[in-house]
Amino acid sequence: MEKQKWALFALASIPLMMTLGNSMFIPVLPTIEKELDISPFQSSLVITVYSVVAIPLIPIAGYLSDKFGRKKVMIPSLIITGLGGALAAFAAWKIDSPYMMILIGRFLQGIGAAGAFPVVIPTVGDLFKDKEDVTKGLGIIETSNTFGKVLSPILGALLAFLIWYAPFISVPVLSAISIVLLALFVHAPEQEQKEKKGTFRKYIQSIKKVFHYNGHWLTATFIIGCLNMLVLFGFLFHLSEQLELRFEIEGVMKGVLLAVPLLVLCTASFFTGKKVGENKKAMKWVILIGNAGAAVGLFFIRTDMNVTWTLILLSVTGLGIGLSLPCLDALITEGIKKDIRGTITSLYSSMRFIGVALGPPIIAMMMDSLSSYIYWLLGGLSILAAVATFFWIRPDEEEQKG
Repeated sequence: MEKQKWALFALASIPLMMTLGNSMFIPVLPTIEKELDISPFQSSLVITVYSVVAIPLIPIAGYLSDKFGRKKVMIPSLIITGLGGALAAFAAWKIDSPYMMILIGRFLQGIGAAGAFPVVIPTVGDLFKDKEDVTKGLGIIETSNTFGKVLSPILGALLAFLIWYAPFISVPVLSAISIVLLALFVHAPEQEQKEKKGTFRKYIQSIKKVFHYNGHWLTATFIIGCLNMLVLFGFLFHLSEQLELRFEIEGVMKGVLLAVPLLVLCTASFFTGKKVGENKKAMKWVILIGNAGAAVGLFFIRTDMNVTWTLILLSVTGLGIGLSLPCLDALITEGIKKDIRGTITSLYSSMRFIGVALGPPIIAMMMDSLSSYIYWLLGGLSILAAVATFFWIRPDEEEQKG
């Protein structure tokens, strides 16, 4: 693992930069609502449109990365992401009614995101032969992703304090940093230097074969990943709105408070990735306990609760999700053959993006008349993830055939 530390560092920069380029908008959404005179639902689309466009493109990016190589997909994708951020920043700066142009810029960012972070996961699997090194590497990647979520509300609030559209300006800068690191330090394994032969039809057949033998546990990991991200982005969106509307906390302090449950999530991801190793039975129980624990935190939240207890309980939820995510990554990456790993992990990433896309608008629609049921819904979804883990993830039956 020591030989690949700079490659792993470069790869870890991508989820960090991509997460900053999306999650930093969560604390800024109420400000965007005021500046553009739009509703909470319209502001939630700034997050949602990014994810929605990425969902169908991620599997295509996975297929292309399997066929032509990971870097040949990631670098152009990062360039597109930077262009999308630049367009949104220019629109906010120069256009009188920039909302639609900002959404178009976010649309472009979503196209770029489809070929960046999701391709990182199979790349880590390519770099290491030892399964324990793969798990540790994926733990670092997931930690980088969650550290981006910790840093993003603080950075977003700081940038918005300077000028409300500064977070859009940061996107091309962050993309450029990742491009340079990727170009310098990540080198494809020998088997990836040549384009892989085979028709698209054969590729689809190989995917069908994987699902024929691994359908139960793959479907479970896809659903759980989706539910984890829906719960996470759902409660972050609601907390961001409530900190301003109910508790009258704005600016950098709001960003710091948003970062609290995310810091717990980040820490849990880091240590889980280091400790779980390649023990798939342990992964199953960590995922189950994590999601059950997340539900407990959510079920105890009340609408009249003070900010301290709200943050404590959401930190419990963050802890549970932080336990779950690196184990889901490892189950898929270690359980799928290298020649189709990019596509399968990209399908998994698509499901995570569906969760990101659904969370904010669902919560926005519930805030007016169904606000007392928000955390009951999120807690119920976490219980559903725990149940899916118990019944569908069976480590003894997960050895891929064919």
